Amino acid sequence: MASEKQRSLLLESTSRFPIPPGVRFSYGTAGFRSDGLILGSTVFRAGVLAALRSIKTGHAIGLMITASHNPIFDNGVKIADPDGGMLTQKWEPFADALANAPDPQHLLDLVVQFAEEENIPLCGTQSAEVLLGRDTRPTGESLLETAKQGINAIIGAVAVDMGILTTPQLHWIVRSRNKGTKASEFDYYAQLSKSFRCLIDLIPENIVKSEVDPKVLVDGANGVGGEKLEELKKMLKGLDIEVRNSGKKGGVLNDGVGADYVQKEKVAPSSFGSIDMGLRCASLDGDADRLVYFHVLSASDNSIDLIDGDKILSLFAVFIKEQLSILNRNENDDVFNSLPARLGIVQTAYANGASTDYLKQMGLEVVFTPTGVKYLHKKAAEYDIGIYFEANGHGTIIFSEEFLSLLHARSDELSVSMAGSERHKAAVRLLAVSQLINQAVGDALSGLLLVEAVLSYMGWSIVRWSQLYADLPSRQLKVKVADRNAVVTANAETEVVQPVGLQKLIDTETAKYPRGRCFIRPSGTEDIVRVYAEASTQEAADRLANSVMQLVYQFLDFTNSHV
Repeated sequence: MASEKQRSLLLESTSRFPIPPGVRFSYGTAGFRSDGLILGSTVFRAGVLAALRSIKTGHAIGLMITASHNPIFDNGVKIADPDGGMLTQKWEPFADALANAPDPQHLLDLVVQFAEEENIPLCGTQSAEVLLGRDTRPTGESLLETAKQGINAIIGAVAVDMGILTTPQLHWIVRSRNKGTKASEFDYYAQLSKSFRCLIDLIPENIVKSEVDPKVLVDGANGVGGEKLEELKKMLKGLDIEVRNSGKKGGVLNDGVGADYVQKEKVAPSSFGSIDMGLRCASLDGDADRLVYFHVLSASDNSIDLIDGDKILSLFAVFIKEQLSILNRNENDDVFNSLPARLGIVQTAYANGASTDYLKQMGLEVVFTPTGVKYLHKKAAEYDIGIYFEANGHGTIIFSEEFLSLLHARSDELSVSMAGSERHKAAVRLLAVSQLINQAVGDALSGLLLVEAVLSYMGWSIVRWSQLYADLPSRQLKVKVADRNAVVTANAETEVVQPVGLQKLIDTETAKYPRGRCFIRPSGTEDIVRVYAEASTQEAADRLANSVMQLVYQFLDFTNSHV
């Protein structure tokens, strides 16, 4: 039961942040996101939610002010759970209700009711800790102060301002803090640089390095990632990083720069051009949780060869599979004990079909989930080692605690009986990867270092990496509809259940095209149905997408006319 002091504090605090008229907020994969100037009430309420989540879990919670790859004047807020992952889906409806409560009394009633249902004490003796971070957006500082007021509206809650961070840094800090390990921004840099150095030191001596240019050019999207990479590179040895679009020379965040721009437009970002032809380039997004690579093909139109999240995933899969194979190789020792590990690759239906074929041909287990990081991450966590990436460059590798314990034990055993052997080195490499990659969330900085380490290990140039497989031509279209809920999908959004009969026609149309694949799915935020099509040629992919778009129009018009 909430104390009277708690009720009065919450009512008084909430009254200072009235919700804007005519706007409804919805918590999704991106948290809450909108024009930064109208987000005050939402961020305040997110602060309340974060404090309640901390009381419920008994651990530190993260609250990040960012709008990632959105334009500079947008902003947003998202919550990090104790494991550094996203806010549990179970709390998303409460987040929506809280953000849209029309007045202080409604909000108080919601909080009291939810607290009773979740057994969250609000008697005045509870404690909570919320770690706050923000990116470099102009509205970030004021919104962070607003979040503090929301946190302080819950008695016993403490807001800890961690300053300007990338989103993955805050997630990493939350996870580390709750695991009882070192958890400052400096500790983040130290762990990444140490594990990267370990991987570089274990590159086989017979690797031909002539193909690998030690320099990588990085587009920082004029955001926080560029600034943080400048700090990280001071602690690195064995890698030459040149950061462009760091935001220090007047560039605008996410304007003609960043991973989202490069991946969607398939052109070089600002500050990249003819002088960079053939060089290895990478691009971060605005809050540095996405990463794509590219190299410039043409000086005339800034066209590029894009290496997206699918190929980053494939590179990591090749490396991890090889290390597991080496670890379990019998080198004629007297006692041979393999270390079985279930390696899983998790994709969405938007993954290019050529990448899926490549991974399956490697003998890897590939599974699909609905679109959204929360689905991918949850599925990947079911494996001993789970790798997931979306084409947009967001993804990571997750190691189960049980497997890491076994790996540590095996590494210790081998250090005694077979120190310096390839099996021992493979164990150490896998442990280094688990320290380098950000297991809480996709992280462009840790991902960049792992890509660079693996390319060096393989002795591959960016062109060789790009040639792992050839992407199938694809096309994505949007269809505006009266009600997106008229479309219901199954099997990781690859099959239409409603309207009845539509999937059969999509299958018939798809069968007309060599290597054809097509699916539709409703948007999660607006009345749009998205169409994705692949085929052996771009012309065929375009025709397939347009044909299915017409089917969507026909069926939804028919469906809506009978509602």
